Amino acid sequence: MVAHGGQDVITAVDVLVVGAGTTGLALALQGHAHGARVRVVERRLEPFRPSRALILHPRTLEVLRPLGVTDALLERADTAPRVHLHLGSRVVETGLADLALPDTAFPHLTLMRQTDVETVLARALANRGVTVERGTELLAARDDGDGARAVLRSRRGTEEIRCPFVVGCDGPASAVRACAGIGWRGRPYAEEVVLADLDLGGMPLGAGAQVFAGRQGLLFLFPLGEQATWRLLATRASAGGAGRDFGQPGPAVPEAELQRLLNDAGTTARIERLAWSARVPLQCALARWFRRGRLFLAGDAAHTYSPATGQGMNAGIQDAVNLGWKLGFAVSGSAGGFDAEVLLDSYEGERRAAAHRRLLLTHTAFWAEASTGRLPSWLRAVAAPRAAPAVPVLLSRRRLVAEAVRVISQLRVNYRHSPLSVEGTPPLRRAPRPGDRLPDAAVSVGGPAQRLHGLLAHPGVHLLLQRDAAPPPDTANPRVTVLRLSNSPGRGLVAVRPDGHVGFRCGAADPAGLTGWLSLIGAAPNPPVRP
Repeated sequence: MVAHGGQDVITAVDVLVVGAGTTGLALALQGHAHGARVRVVERRLEPFRPSRALILHPRTLEVLRPLGVTDALLERADTAPRVHLHLGSRVVETGLADLALPDTAFPHLTLMRQTDVETVLARALANRGVTVERGTELLAARDDGDGARAVLRSRRGTEEIRCPFVVGCDGPASAVRACAGIGWRGRPYAEEVVLADLDLGGMPLGAGAQVFAGRQGLLFLFPLGEQATWRLLATRASAGGAGRDFGQPGPAVPEAELQRLLNDAGTTARIERLAWSARVPLQCALARWFRRGRLFLAGDAAHTYSPATGQGMNAGIQDAVNLGWKLGFAVSGSAGGFDAEVLLDSYEGERRAAAHRRLLLTHTAFWAEASTGRLPSWLRAVAAPRAAPAVPVLLSRRRLVAEAVRVISQLRVNYRHSPLSVEGTPPLRRAPRPGDRLPDAAVSVGGPAQRLHGLLAHPGVHLLLQRDAAPPPDTANPRVTVLRLSNSPGRGLVAVRPDGHVGFRCGAADPAGLTGWLSLIGAAPNPPVRP
């Protein structure tokens, strides 16, 4: 029930999503696709501008593909970026397209503004009948045992709603995290990021992205400005100051200081027009928990990183896709008495461990990229230019570059220790282990060869049968799709979760094991229909 304008009304919502950035929008899409009624609120009246994130990773495109948005994303993206790396007086050019990644449909790094990603996701959500409620702020939220209560304030007044789940996708200063009383462990960086949109003279048309390594840090120029041609991103020692709003753009940067950054980097580019600029204080932090009862955290509300390796937007979307289907299955199975606690707990176990490893990766990368300490400064200013002749040789080793991209983009993330990762009897050999990401491959389902991920590009659980496998037990459930791979000899079966990770496998018929796993995640045959 909702108290609104002095009248009680019924609220038909299962998941209240607080925050309409890329994480919140992706979570709403994934939850809706898997049976949840979602509501998305955002305290800002307008979308946040300008973008802070500019890179989409291969794994992020993979997990969004079943939601039907990747074509629209790629139409707005640069999928064949060229990067010019300036090491002293030497310039090394490299491409980030067609990497040696045969097991994904997206073997490239993708340059794309966060604002464009949000536009595509919000439009897809609106097409499903869900509109972001802007100017609506969360005042309070709590777990009351068998549901959650939240108090919202908008121009219409204050309302209290009750729903099964509330998810905080509301950034580092998360109101949901504060309401849940979840601790926030981290520390500020001694370095900050300088951002600017500007028009430059002295830069050739079609120059592509530019990276300059210097003693004071790195400077990036991307042809992706929103208010001007170029986006500048530089790392520098922080000016400090109390009460900093980490991760949020702060004071503007004088044009003379920006020109000095360009000069110090060794570029001859001249600022012709400065459209926008800001200093952004940074921190690395991790929430102690990602769940407290019916309240959940995702994206920057759960973890924040340095910008090194471009993790923020990508990690948040991958959190959202992991959690969204679990909330959908939990609420749609609750009418039949489905106990979803193992399913819901698995979110924190899977994504917090991944976030911790990612924190170590980004912290190390940012130290090399931005620290003004003697060793990293010497490495950038002296050692890197001396090693420049060897860089093209290293970049020519496509497998080496591809492996780095696998790690950065979370293609290597697995959930092998999750309770949702189950090995049947007998075990299936020479196949991805339970918890692993399912790689893409050429397969046949009785006709010409097709790419596996394309066949699985719709919501739900997928059961992949080898050629001679016995039919699975009755899976009369619209959430479950069965495919027989005629070019895969054997009697085994692999069950793939909605987020593209293997959940169950067996080397021969194991009806009890499969049924048990489907029951564990709330996808057992003939689930009850909610009223």
